[in-house]
Amino acid sequence: MSAETPSATKHANRAVNETRLRVRYAETDQMGVVYHSNHFIWFEVGRVELLRQLGFSYKEMEADDNCFIAVVDARCRYRAPVHYDDEVIVRTYLKHVREKVIHFGYELVSPEGRLLAEGETTHIVADAQMMPRRLPEKYMKAFRGAVESRD
Repeated sequence: MSAETPSATKHANRAVNETRLRVRYAETDQMGVVYHSNHFIWFEVGRVELLRQLGFSYKEMEADDNCFIAVVDARCRYRAPVHYDDEVIVRTYLKHVREKVIHFGYELVSPEGRLLAEGETTHIVADAQMMPRRLPEKYMKAFRGAVESRD
């Protein structure tokens, strides 16, 4: 995949959420470039919206089912600088899902399709005491469907 054009076929068989945001001044550093840690915040925005697209929310998972998905690994590869007032599309998808582990993938792209950054997060499924647990079947079914989607 080149830094200019993310592969359109990369996600052909998966449910993908695209969330648009505009860079706020507070998200930039002294050089006028988005501060690197903000990419991880945008990944979370995309992740939350992907769950909504699948028919539920983090809040429901936690409150109704005592199911938390805690980040255990987060990675980002920065491809191009992002500046104040730029529009960014956060493209989020599920890479893999198992009973106790969920792996999300992300791309940050410009409206013109230029790849700005790509990343991934790995989450363990846990209860409120952060003890590992199995993902409830209703979420497993939705996640498996998202990985195998033909949308």
